[in-house]
Amino acid sequence: MLDDLPIPLDRTAAEPLSVQVADALRAAATGGVLRVSDRLPSSRALAQRREVSRAVVSTAYDQLHAEGWLTGRRGSGTYLSTAPAAAPPSTAAGIYADPDAGLLDLRPGAPCADAVDPAAWRRAWRAAGDHPADTRKDRAGEPDFRAAVAEHLLRHRGLAAGAASVVLATAGTSSAVGELASALLRPGDTVAIEDPGYLRAVGAFRAAGVRVLPVPVDGDGLRVDLIPAGVRAVYCTPAHQFPLGARMPAARRVELIEFARAKGIFVIEDDYDGELRYDSAPLPLLASMAPDVVVHLGTTSKIIATTLGVGWLVARPDIADAVLAHRTHTGTAPSPAGQRVLSEFARHGDLARHLRRLRRVVPPRRALVVDALACRGLPVVGDDAGSHVVVELPDAAAERHAVDAARARGVLLDGLARHHLAEEHRFGVAIGYTALGAAELAEAVPIAADCLAAAQPDPPARS
Repeated sequence: MLDDLPIPLDRTAAEPLSVQVADALRAAATGGVLRVSDRLPSSRALAQRREVSRAVVSTAYDQLHAEGWLTGRRGSGTYLSTAPAAAPPSTAAGIYADPDAGLLDLRPGAPCADAVDPAAWRRAWRAAGDHPADTRKDRAGEPDFRAAVAEHLLRHRGLAAGAASVVLATAGTSSAVGELASALLRPGDTVAIEDPGYLRAVGAFRAAGVRVLPVPVDGDGLRVDLIPAGVRAVYCTPAHQFPLGARMPAARRVELIEFARAKGIFVIEDDYDGELRYDSAPLPLLASMAPDVVVHLGTTSKIIATTLGVGWLVARPDIADAVLAHRTHTGTAPSPAGQRVLSEFARHGDLARHLRRLRRVVPPRRALVVDALACRGLPVVGDDAGSHVVVELPDAAAERHAVDAARARGVLLDGLARHHLAEEHRFGVAIGYTALGAAELAEAVPIAADCLAAAQPDPPARS
């Protein structure tokens, strides 16, 4: 039974109250608030709630009975017996229809859900659900989560968070970038960022009023010698440059750190998938080399699941304090739910086992992609790491041809052109190999490879 029906009454109107009640119930039925077989309140109960006489409601019900809207069931009550069919969904009414639904998605940036152990996943959620409901959120993050992240960074990334640095929970990389921009920079300040680079970070900076200046990249990542003068910070992805996939070598890392110290600026190190290396151990994090000038960002969305919606930030205490002050001022804080699941996932070693499993499951997927491309004479760009590879094309027209042809055959590809901040100069596609299941990946990869081969000016002979 519906106890709170929308029945507005105007006692100053000339229209009788019984007519107003009947009109309101018809509107509820035609608007979808009431549905066929919904039980209405008794005439006595509705009259008490609306502070009218029972005769008013009884008269309204009698009228609707006569019109065929209502039916009575002996000993049970009054029910809605008819209502118009629901209107079809309309995008004009704000209902979003995903145009990519049903397509095989080879775009980068997704985790490998196949590698998540279902039993460990369920166990973590059940344990997290045992925590009582909260009245307030810890703006720094749940203590158990921060401890789990510190242990993870020490064991798997070689970063010791101690007296020189503080671990904070975040709602993910883009959210953390926005917080850093708002807490540490002023509107109009400038930040250097890789070009092509990660556009969501660009959007987060710009939303905070910060100007973003592009810096070219080469086979070793961001070109430190081309960082513009006067920037307040540098954002980069040194472990696996997004989207081109370069690994910043030790000499370039030292050059960037020395530049930051000399200019009195800070570096934001986005380590979005640094755990995913298959050919060799990862190089030391920038944050472990220079905690005085580097803010380290990590996320669960690339190595576990987007479901959790959490990440972390590691920075020196004054930067962490500025972020916490910003959260206090704005009333924001990352949700504790995903933090607790990650904490439980790590508590009994499931996180470490998951990362080991990832390193077994993902390399064959990468090999499938690389082999399919090699058979068509198409080399890949970037390190043997992460969750995507890049195939370069000669120009924008070839890129559009490949992306459009693949889409026409049911496969989504991500072109490089859209990742530029300045003039477009690198073309091709980034192929992710972690979002799809194994069977879907095996179906999608040959289509993508064929479309890329056909987009070449002189299609290579298939070997």
